[in-house]
Amino acid sequence: MKSLAELQAIRDKARANVNLRKENPNAAKVLVGMATCGIAAGARPVLNAFVEEIAKRGLSDDIVVTQTGCIGICQYEPVVEVEIPGQEKVTYVKMTPEKAVEVVNDHLVNKNVVSKYTIGAYAE
Repeated sequence: MKSLAELQAIRDKARANVNLRKENPNAAKVLVGMATCGIAAGARPVLNAFVEEIAKRGLSDDIVVTQTGCIGICQYEPVVEVEIPGQEKVTYVKMTPEKAVEVVNDHLVNKNVVSKYTIGAYAE
C-alpha cells in the first residue's frame, strides 16, 4: 500500500493534468457519436481523422474533438455534430475519414457548411 504522501502526490499530479485540459469557452466542438452503433458503422476512423486534421492545421486550441454516446439516428451513422459558438448546430451523417477532412477545411476553417453531408440532405 502506498503512503499518504505518495497518494497525495498522485492526486496533485492528476489535478494538474485536469487543469491543463480546461476548454476554451469560445472553441468550436466536434462531437462524434461513439455508441456501439457508431463504432460498428466506422466512427472511430472518423474521430481519428478529425483529430489528426485539426492537429495538423494547428487548430487544437480552437476546436475540441470529443466523443459522445448515441445521438439517436442510428440509420445515419457515423454521425458528427459541429457546434460553433453563436451558430446553429450542424449534424453531419454517414461520415467517412475523407468527409471529415473536407468538413474541417470547409466548415471549421472556411465557415461554409458542407450541406451535402448534413442530415437535411439525407432526410429529403
